[in-house]
Amino acid sequence: MSANNRPKSIVYLKNRTEVASRLIATSVYWLGRVISVRVDLNDWPKYKVVRCLLMVLKEKRNIKRAVERELWGRAAGRCEFNGCNRLLYKSPVTQERVNISEKAHIYSFSENGPRGWGPFKNNPADLNNLDNLLLVCHDCHETIDQDKKGIKYSASKLQQWKRGHERRIAIVSDISSDKKSHVVFYESNISRQRTSIQKVEAIEAMFPDHYPADETPIILSMQCSHQDKTPEFWKTESTHLETLFTREIQYRIEQQNPAHFSVFALAPIPLLIRLGTLFTDKIAVDVYQPIREPRTWKWQQFPEGYEFIVKEPDHYRFPPVLIISLSDVISHDRVFNVLGKDVSIWELTVDHKFIGNDSIRAQAQLSLLRSVIRKLMVLIKEKHGFGTPLAIFPAMAVSCAIEMGRVRMPKADMPWIIYDQNNEEGKFIKALELGILPYSNKEERI
Repeated sequence: MSANNRPKSIVYLKNRTEVASRLIATSVYWLGRVISVRVDLNDWPKYKVVRCLLMVLKEKRNIKRAVERELWGRAAGRCEFNGCNRLLYKSPVTQERVNISEKAHIYSFSENGPRGWGPFKNNPADLNNLDNLLLVCHDCHETIDQDKKGIKYSASKLQQWKRGHERRIAIVSDISSDKKSHVVFYESNISRQRTSIQKVEAIEAMFPDHYPADETPIILSMQCSHQDKTPEFWKTESTHLETLFTREIQYRIEQQNPAHFSVFALAPIPLLIRLGTLFTDKIAVDVYQPIREPRTWKWQQFPEGYEFIVKEPDHYRFPPVLIISLSDVISHDRVFNVLGKDVSIWELTVDHKFIGNDSIRAQAQLSLLRSVIRKLMVLIKEKHGFGTPLAIFPAMAVSCAIEMGRVRMPKADMPWIIYDQNNEEGKFIKALELGILPYSNKEERI
């Protein structure tokens, strides 16, 4: 090439690397023609020539295998975009083994990219280091790159997500094998509402104390066409619950000794009590409570000053009734409306300031409840006799209902008749019976 035909300028690459030396000007020029962005060589100081050579000749998007392997290990093969967590080693549709991962730069590979070079401006060779890379799926990578100004998905936010995801993986992997727990979901119609338990929320509530023994939770729910106002509903749901428990839970207990279960349930109180009687207190069970504020299944701090209050009746000559006023206050008139006034009313409650939907917020409250109920059952039996049925009118959190059922001793406790508020009839109705009733020759559950 003659002197007159030599290019007077060379191309400035997409990643705004520094220009190469005049010795490679022609090569860089033709590369630049492809990329179609030019810059005058004379505009750049000589000390930057070496960096340009490194970026042009050495620094490409190829990431070292060692870095890639460690990135995969830290991310556990899951997308690190906050809230995604998609598996990156199999197709989400066909479940076939396939690598759908991409490596996203936190600070952009291009200096004029959304987040620029940041602290790598003087050392762009380190852009491919582990600390500057996110393991993501294609969709999340596209989402990040579409933020052209790097405002919504800033470098600091991406770094925060990376640290959070990798910290969570480290916590999970540090859990010992004896902390495996079978996740159990039980849902049933409450009035006309169909409840829903989210797997992600449940698993988050378990960590770091336990982690799921299986990928899929054990489902004890059924789609019942009956409303909870009908006797058919209670009979169908109770029978189905017992059948599924035997099939899904009992064999795991027999195969794994010891076996641990984490229970998440949303259902009418009588059915939750029944579920508790099936588990008993002989099986290792953690029962969880849905908390509305903040919305979570994860246990919070024990409320200061919280304690259970037992109120005894003035006399014991009539059949016993136990009112449980924890999530709401049940007046005596509501009992009289169903059973008449010839009853001896016991009451389990708390200070009025703690009564409400979020009355149970700490696991220690359940432990305290079990102790109180156990003592209360002994006391009522002493006053009224073993064979006398106990009518129970409950307004309590779902976790309390399950734990109440767990502490029941079938051979030692008096029969229970459990009532449930029916809004369509505007009163409590009889739902389930537990124990051997005076008018029955066998154990009644309905």
